[in-house]
Amino acid sequence: MDRWKQYGGLAGLFAVCLAAGLWGFTSTGGALPWAKRSAQALQRGAREGGGALVDLGRGIVVAGPIRQGGLVLEFLGVVVLLAVVGIGLYVYTTRSSDLDDSERAAP
Repeated sequence: MDRWKQYGGLAGLFAVCLAAGLWGFTSTGGALPWAKRSAQALQRGAREGGGALVDLGRGIVVAGPIRQGGLVLEFLGVVVLLAVVGIGLYVYTTRSSDLDDSERAAP
């Protein structure tokens, strides 16, 4: 493949991901209200002492705009899709590396 086609494809992918991130950021109201709340929680936690980094008793914490906007199902769909793609890529690379090893071993 031509190097400039690769660079163009990478730039296009970057632009699509940037646009999707910007759309998600603006559709959830941005980070300012949640950043203020997070800063208060961190400061309060630092004053009161440490706690567990992972609290399994609370369950899975989903960001407020996602939960309040009724987008939890869509959020879970994206998470499952990314997990399936990751597992698929892992299986693909494992199988292709096994094939490469067997091809190298054959005289």
